[in-house]
Amino acid sequence: MKKKVVLAFSGGLDTSYCVKYLKAEMGLEVHSVLVNTGGFSDEELQQTEQRAYDLGVAQHTNLDETEYYYQSCIKYLIFGNVLKNNTYPLSVSAERVTQAMAIARHAKALGADYVAHGSTGAGNDQVRFDMIFHVMIPDIQIITPIRDNKLSREEEIEYLKQHGVEYDFVKAQYSINKGIWGTSVGGKETLTSHLPLPESAYPTQLTKEQPERVTLHFEKGELTGINDQVYDSPVAAIQALQGIAGPFAIGRDIHVGDTIIGIKGRVGFEAAAPMVIIKAHHTLEKHVLTKWQLYWKDQLATWYGNWLHEGQFIDPTMRNIETFLQETQENVTGKVHVLLAPYRFQVEGIESEHDLMSSKFGSYGEMNNAWSGEDVKGFSKIFGNQAMMYHKINNTEL
Repeated sequence: MKKKVVLAFSGGLDTSYCVKYLKAEMGLEVHSVLVNTGGFSDEELQQTEQRAYDLGVAQHTNLDETEYYYQSCIKYLIFGNVLKNNTYPLSVSAERVTQAMAIARHAKALGADYVAHGSTGAGNDQVRFDMIFHVMIPDIQIITPIRDNKLSREEEIEYLKQHGVEYDFVKAQYSINKGIWGTSVGGKETLTSHLPLPESAYPTQLTKEQPERVTLHFEKGELTGINDQVYDSPVAAIQALQGIAGPFAIGRDIHVGDTIIGIKGRVGFEAAAPMVIIKAHHTLEKHVLTKWQLYWKDQLATWYGNWLHEGQFIDPTMRNIETFLQETQENVTGKVHVLLAPYRFQVEGIESEHDLMSSKFGSYGEMNNAWSGEDVKGFSKIFGNQAMMYHKINNTEL
């Protein structure tokens, strides 16, 4: 009886090679799995499944993890307003962890002897997949044919031709990875430090030119409605906002950061809905949370985003931080008004019954209702008391 291997499968060159290699060279029964995190249409899922069977897998499974992805991860990226290096909404790094976990659960349920993925030895994904597998399924051996055999693209294509596979594996000019929390775009320009991506590289082109306003409804930190439409789930709301904001070609940028293996990396992305949601949510928080809630959220959310980026989602510290972030959202409820325009958006204002700019306590720079001028005089003297003593005792020249 053949041993089983579960292969993370996308239908591209690398994973197509893996199917043939695992069957022909290792004599394994291949069970391919595609994990959808909101980036595949029904047609694309069907095409990928057909390709898997054409290559000779024993079984192919499509796992829709979009809702789980939101509940376990995206929700907390919104609560924390997480932007890696103040730029990137962790589009790919977050979804890779979700995909690896789904594959690990599937391999365990199937009673697989091996688990495989098509990562090379150059990027972050190999570490994310391997770490998740080591933690969740430590008794199942990991196979990585592309990395282990140090194969070139041409060598993979030649091997597939020898095994009767004649797919057109023409290398796309740009590498596109799409999910519900954004789309990454990699190409020759992102391999440099100075070239921008051309307009044509972005999958979503500008098709809306007349600016429009939208009102986002948040309940305890989660997006629940847009304008007059209430959605059954935040996932549906995110997808709807992407449909509204994406045609304005907003949410584009290039992220520069440190890879897990220590080298610098550069990647383009488009993330209209994620960027609008994070900025709108953050604005609402600035109105309804105290300064120290905002401060500690920033510290913990930055650490959370970095640790997630490096594949450490299963670390129990992450659950502790999620508990804190969830608790801070109790009063993050209200409306946020956003102007959408070609290549840009602007958060115009908020409405919330929890707004701490309440006129009951006065207006900034104009008048107050809760304290007197004498109160401020005494407060100012005491508030600067330690600094005064320091400079006086040490004869500091200021």
